[in-house]
Amino acid sequence: MRKIVAGLHMSLDGVVESPERWSFDYFCDEVGQSIKDRRDATGTLLLGRQTYEEFAKIWPGQSGEIADFMNHTPKLVASTTLTSVDWAGSTLLEGDVAAALTALKRQEGGNITVTGSATLVRSLLVAGVLDELHLLVCPIVLGAGKRLFDDSRVPLRLAASEMFPTGVVHLTYGLA
Repeated sequence: MRKIVAGLHMSLDGVVESPERWSFDYFCDEVGQSIKDRRDATGTLLLGRQTYEEFAKIWPGQSGEIADFMNHTPKLVASTTLTSVDWAGSTLLEGDVAAALTALKRQEGGNITVTGSATLVRSLLVAGVLDELHLLVCPIVLGAGKRLFDDSRVPLRLAASEMFPTGVVHLTYGLA
């Protein structure tokens, strides 16, 4: 049985927007290994529209370990506005995304991993289909920006925690 897993960088005040602007100062080998471990367990990527569009501009034509993973891993794209997806290995999820993912979880294969896509992660939490939420909480207060949590109530249970030398805390949650 597959799991649906999401991983996000988050500031202490809950901001998940544009981590490429503020999280790299907290990167270390241990953070990299944590990310690699989740990547190695991935059989399919799940992307929201905005993340898909950003990644589809960056990764095709690139090479190297991460680019090869991004380009050769099957991708599911959750969008209500796209009518097609052109990046090789991408499939547009149409209709009820939660129902489609619930069916896919019953199949064999690696985890279905959400990268970025905070709006999609939030909707999967509310729908109760996300199995693991990995938060890499960085020791910075940003004061403004898109946050993962809104006024939705989703009870979570802490499954694991780990602190890294740069002050990043890796929190793993499951649905309660």
